Amino acid sequence: MPPTGIESARERSLGGVYAFSAYLLWGFLPLYFLLLAPTEPFELVAWRILLSLIFCALLLTVTRTWRRLAAIMRQRRLLWLTALAGVLIYINWQVFILGALSGHVIETSLGYFINPIVTVMLGVLVLHERLRRAQWVAIGIAVVAVVVIIVGYGAFPWIALTLAASFGVYGLVKNKVGPSVDAVSGLTLETLWLTPVAAVVLIVVGVTGGLTMGTSGWEHALLLSLAGVITAVPLLLFAAGARRAPLTLIGILQFVAPILQFLIGWLVLQEPMPLERWIGFGLVWVALTILTVDSVLHTRRARLAAASAD
Repeated sequence: MPPTGIESARERSLGGVYAFSAYLLWGFLPLYFLLLAPTEPFELVAWRILLSLIFCALLLTVTRTWRRLAAIMRQRRLLWLTALAGVLIYINWQVFILGALSGHVIETSLGYFINPIVTVMLGVLVLHERLRRAQWVAIGIAVVAVVVIIVGYGAFPWIALTLAASFGVYGLVKNKVGPSVDAVSGLTLETLWLTPVAAVVLIVVGVTGGLTMGTSGWEHALLLSLAGVITAVPLLLFAAGARRAPLTLIGILQFVAPILQFLIGWLVLQEPMPLERWIGFGLVWVALTILTVDSVLHTRRARLAAASAD
């Protein structure tokens, strides 16, 4: 029996709540990572990988979906795509935590502000999509913004650009995977591929500087042990939201996380915001406004055209 209009509206609203919750949690991630001092970035990412894998294994056991994972593992194409996704998410996690723990939270927020524009550019370069005029304008303004930040601020925003590029390509890979791999199975495979890397990192850290797990009090050990949950829960919320909410709503909600990160870096952590950086960020926000308005209008026109065709 197909869902009624009321049920569909309720599902869309629920999807919006799920997606908003995911972006809200992602927005507060820098504060969580700062609480994990004295754990260094490389050890932190290694624990994040291993504990995420353990948490996903528990979820697969509770939901009795190991067979689904086994079916995915028999498909070579999906295995290679999840391996590539694992490499990309490792780069993203490592750079994000390096930025958060080195006083560059504002720059990490810039990366996720730029990400939608990178996604549009990948659509042109990889998927050979045709851009509308407003999208070209948004990309042009974003490029000018990055140049302003580089020239005026006197530093290349490698953290922001690496985050935007890695997460943009990660999204492209996940698009190629499609609905064939669910959120839990996908994260399980991605962290499984990264487990040898995490093990080597923990061995090197243990031999050189010493691991911090269990050496800085029970409170620290508890917070660090939650890294898997903190990683997986927003991803699962996002997956649940993306299946229900309209793409335009997801596109607007994705700015919740970088806005929160920007406010945390500026107001809470007191990171500097000279005039040049304000101008650069202002240009990025103008570009995003153009991109969002164009997306909403294009979706509305498509719906009206479909309705009139019916």
